Amino acid sequence: MSQVANTSIFEDMPVPKAARKLMIPTVISSLVMVIYSLADTYFVSMLNDPVQNAAVTLAAPVLLAFNAINNLFGIGSSSMMSRGLGRKDFDTVKKSAAFGFYCSLAGGVLISLLCLIFHSPILRLLGADEATMGATADYMKWTIICGAAPSILNVVLAYFVRSEGAALHASIGTMSGCILNMILDPLFIMPSSSGIPFGLGMGAAGAGLATFLSNCVACCYFLILLFVKRRRTCISLNPKNFTLEKKIVLGVCGVGIPASIQNLLNVTGMTILNNLMAGYGTEAVAAIGIAQKIYMIPMQVALGGTQGIMPLISYSYSSKNYHRMDDTIRFVRRLLIPCMAAVAVLGWIFASSLIRIFIDNPEIVRYGTIFLRALVLVIPFLVIDFLGVGVFQSIGKGKISLIFAILRKIVFEIPATLILNALFAVNGIAYGALVAEVMLACIGTVILTRMMKKLLQEGKEQT
Repeated sequence: MSQVANTSIFEDMPVPKAARKLMIPTVISSLVMVIYSLADTYFVSMLNDPVQNAAVTLAAPVLLAFNAINNLFGIGSSSMMSRGLGRKDFDTVKKSAAFGFYCSLAGGVLISLLCLIFHSPILRLLGADEATMGATADYMKWTIICGAAPSILNVVLAYFVRSEGAALHASIGTMSGCILNMILDPLFIMPSSSGIPFGLGMGAAGAGLATFLSNCVACCYFLILLFVKRRRTCISLNPKNFTLEKKIVLGVCGVGIPASIQNLLNVTGMTILNNLMAGYGTEAVAAIGIAQKIYMIPMQVALGGTQGIMPLISYSYSSKNYHRMDDTIRFVRRLLIPCMAAVAVLGWIFASSLIRIFIDNPEIVRYGTIFLRALVLVIPFLVIDFLGVGVFQSIGKGKISLIFAILRKIVFEIPATLILNALFAVNGIAYGALVAEVMLACIGTVILTRMMKKLLQEGKEQT
């Protein structure tokens, strides 16, 4: 097995250049993913039917549940893989990849079966009523019952490829599916009477079918890529490398479980929020769905920027190059925080105009403006929070990531959302996330600063 060709990114390349080389493709692919998600919302909104928009919004928590598996085996395995590369332990890299791949596949199949068996109870739990039940079920048929496994494997394989420093290939694979989705969306969602040739008029179900097909295509790209590079990569999908060795299972799960719990808590928070909003009517549910999709653009930039440098952090940490690790963290912080602050200002000013792009329903625009203005204020603090969690995941400190997840949702956000809803109704409900992220940013900054001081001191003593 040859060593990874991208070692220079981790060891020799100047930090700003190496960070940009890893960050830019990751951010671009994250943005393309958001754009295709917005395409779903945009074309469904063109139907001018709040029920169809609400269906996409109500199904979102289950789609977020995919991220629990993505993070468990994607982040968990890729962290082990990058740290293994830093130690030149290629056997661990192969076993971590095989373990993560086959467990992800099993997890996707399990979610599909659960949604198939407990179909009606899940729809009720998500907040669907008689008006939205049918459209939500049609959307979930394609995205979850049929599409769970390819959706999960698409993301997990991108993590694997990125762990070796091949951020561009990871982005190409992700974007291939996203671009196909955007092409298929108008054909499947819109009726032919809307001016779209061959439009099938499937509504929300068409958006789900387009997502399913695009994820299948992305999975095929990654599988072909790994087959072509099989002699030049440490990533192995060979069943012979699948193992339940204690070192592999604990190493992957030690990082992956806290990351997975974080996303399950996000699902819980979104489900609570959707149920609260359902009390204000279908327009309110549709509005918060549109606002969240817009908010996802800067959020994914922050997430992509911080996740992109995770392999560099892992490699530097395992090779005990703590100065390079510290320089990487500082560079990302200086680059992203001012950018996201500027985005927050613009988002506040143009909130109503952004909502109106998707739908020109006065009630939805009114609700959407309230939600979007609250959400954009969160963005600068997200950079700090994502960076802290990303660093802890990269170096195997899963317990700290778990503490962050519990603080974010259980201690701060959910209680704040409930209290603000009781005090200010719609005008306060969306600010729960802001309360949580501000508090978490303060705590994360203190913990990360102390940890880096300790590591840098250890580095000095070793030299």
